[in-house]
Amino acid sequence: MPASIRVKELVRRIRGCKTIQEERDTIQKECSLIRTSFKEEETDVRARNVAKLLYIHMLGYPAHFGQMECLKLIASNKFTDKRIGYLGAMVLLDERHDVHLLITNSMKMDMSHQVQYVSGLALCALGSICSSEMSRDMASEVEKLLKSTNPYVKKKAALCAVRIVRKVPELMEMFVPVMRSLLNEKNHGILLTGVVLIEEMCKVNPDSLVHFKRFVPNLVRILKNLIMSGYSPDHDVHGISDPFLQVHILRLLRILGKGDKDCSEQMNDILAQVATNTESGKNVGHAILYETVLTIMDIHSESGLRVLAINILGRFLINNDKNIRYVALNTLLRTVHIDHNAVQRHRSTILDCLSNDDVSIKRRALELSFALIDENNIRSIVKELVNFLDVADPEFKAYIASNLVTIAEKYSPNKHWHLDTILSVLTKAGSYIRDDIVSDIIQFISVTVEYQSIAVQHLYVAICADIVTQALVQVAVWSIGEFGELLFVDTEDDLKPDITEQDVVKTLETILFSPHSNIVTREFTINAVMKLNVRFKHSERLVYWCCHGNVGNSNLLVSEVKRLI
Repeated sequence: MPASIRVKELVRRIRGCKTIQEERDTIQKECSLIRTSFKEEETDVRARNVAKLLYIHMLGYPAHFGQMECLKLIASNKFTDKRIGYLGAMVLLDERHDVHLLITNSMKMDMSHQVQYVSGLALCALGSICSSEMSRDMASEVEKLLKSTNPYVKKKAALCAVRIVRKVPELMEMFVPVMRSLLNEKNHGILLTGVVLIEEMCKVNPDSLVHFKRFVPNLVRILKNLIMSGYSPDHDVHGISDPFLQVHILRLLRILGKGDKDCSEQMNDILAQVATNTESGKNVGHAILYETVLTIMDIHSESGLRVLAINILGRFLINNDKNIRYVALNTLLRTVHIDHNAVQRHRSTILDCLSNDDVSIKRRALELSFALIDENNIRSIVKELVNFLDVADPEFKAYIASNLVTIAEKYSPNKHWHLDTILSVLTKAGSYIRDDIVSDIIQFISVTVEYQSIAVQHLYVAICADIVTQALVQVAVWSIGEFGELLFVDTEDDLKPDITEQDVVKTLETILFSPHSNIVTREFTINAVMKLNVRFKHSERLVYWCCHGNVGNSNLLVSEVKRLI
């Protein structure tokens, strides 16, 4: 049997392959040699072969036949073998494979090993592949290690406890008594893992919130020490002390303070300090400020603190980083119902985001713009959105047009403005309006008696220039059929078209036989012809064409037209 090559040599050979088939042949040949080596129990190269299998597994090729060899390496007394064995177990095994249960005894022995790095390997593997059965077997061992005086082991045990609580929530009770001691540690790694463990406990068992709310003063103290402490080379990231710990403390405070005024009151001061003392020039600062904003908006915070949080998001909106802008818009959309007036102050910046070239930012800016509309600002915001229709991408026009019609109906200051807005939307984006919105527009015109003449004249002028936009044509044709005689009266808008009855009939004829008109539009047109037949003197020709041009159409409206003749 040829000598086993090193991992570096295997990597070099695979990378040197020029075709996929050559790569497959190389890997298949090496896997065959590895299998033979496993059968012959060549212990001196077992760790090397498992390491090669891990690389082969990374490339997407099957390497499951190395699972038992990982167990043999874990049982070895050599640290180098254990390291490869546990790494292989974490990569090649998971809770779906029953093989992972075979390493439970080896894990128990290694977790109590005198060498901390061996204990660390066992804890890392447990946190990675732990199943429900393994959780029940190993929970007592993890609890013992949570009381260890070794910070290296203690922090890894806390992470294993997170996995155990996630898999078997009922085992949470055995870890609760040691939580306060974890928060009293000086080691940041232990503090971070302890906070994450409490977060997980609160998520899986909301009843535990009552117990953990007692820890709010401890968390506030830790957070205050972090923001007030000077430079610490071990924990400093771009001038901020341990941002990872700060972020998780803020998340936990958000969970504990939600719906609790007493806890929220204890947090207000420290949240204000974090919001004002954190530098926002780097992404590290943005992350902390973002979590601070979410916490302020979720708890019973003071009104001034909420305004401060909204202003932070306002600064995010003018950031050059598109990701930060998106986060700001998304968060404002979630919080606009909490403090509507504070978000209103950033209305112009939000509307400026509509011109951004990023589609996600445009979409969030649109949603937020509609959420901001009320009876006080509807004129200004709707004006901006109607103008935006001219340059908006087609994917947004349906959303904008339909929502503009709905919002105009809800907050319109007067009926004339409402009508002007609807007509503007119809002419700019009528093709994108839903059928149910068309019905709403028709309903509005039918009940607005004082502006029906203005509506029908505006719509007639619009369809003379555009008979392609179906929603516009449908509303216009319906209006002409209902109020055709109003086309010839004077209105306050002085828009009366210089036309005759023959011109109106000819326009309807053009629409009826236009290739752009769909079946619904033709139905609207025939219906209008039926109504005008008794009011216009020159509609007989169109009625004739309705009958003979639509022979074979099964629509009942055609039969009705024939009956009228």
